[in-house]
Amino acid sequence: MSTIGTRPIAALLGLSAAAYTAWVLEVVLSTGLDPVQTYVSELAAEDQPLGGLFRATDFTAGLLALAGALLALLRLSRHPESRLFWAVTGWAGVALFGAATAADSWLPLSCKPTVDPECAARETAGLVPATHQAHAVSSSLAMCGAITAIVALTVAARRYGWFAPLARYGPALAAVELVATVWTLVSIAMFTAGHGTWALGAGQRLQVLVVAVWLGVLAYSVHRERRT
Repeated sequence: MSTIGTRPIAALLGLSAAAYTAWVLEVVLSTGLDPVQTYVSELAAEDQPLGGLFRATDFTAGLLALAGALLALLRLSRHPESRLFWAVTGWAGVALFGAATAADSWLPLSCKPTVDPECAARETAGLVPATHQAHAVSSSLAMCGAITAIVALTVAARRYGWFAPLARYGPALAAVELVATVWTLVSIAMFTAGHGTWALGAGQRLQVLVVAVWLGVLAYSVHRERRT
């Protein structure tokens, strides 16, 4: 697998991981949002003063991940012995994550439903811009791609003897990601039903943090594979 472990792929994935953690800037910036209760996407809402910053970092993270995944798939296509199911599935998942994340940045929320009751009421009544629904779709696709990538490339690393760091830490990251995803989905369901947010923000932030950490581990694994 040294043919996959190229410097451009590692660099693109590492930069994507860094850009995808830009939301942690809310710790030092004044966003007016409670990170325990609010959607991460609300940081990039159209009515947020720093929305443009978070939309730009999401777009950058998505494009970088997509480019790294497409390059990895191209490398696989040139080496028949490396075109293995779990590897192709995993890199395709990274590509889907990247494309959907980039699209997400162009489909921002117009307002913040978890903190603005009027916004939540308009969203329930279908009186918000179509970007709200499109954003939900693109966000769901991004997470589906990320989870597919985390699981498939971790399996590939362990089954094919590739990417030692990913083979070691991938299972734990996959388990935490699945728990965070269930937490997020349950919280969204409760919020939609009018029963509060149930620490929606904390669950979703854990979810995206694990994806970023996993991308970083994958980048390091690809870099290390190149050296060996």
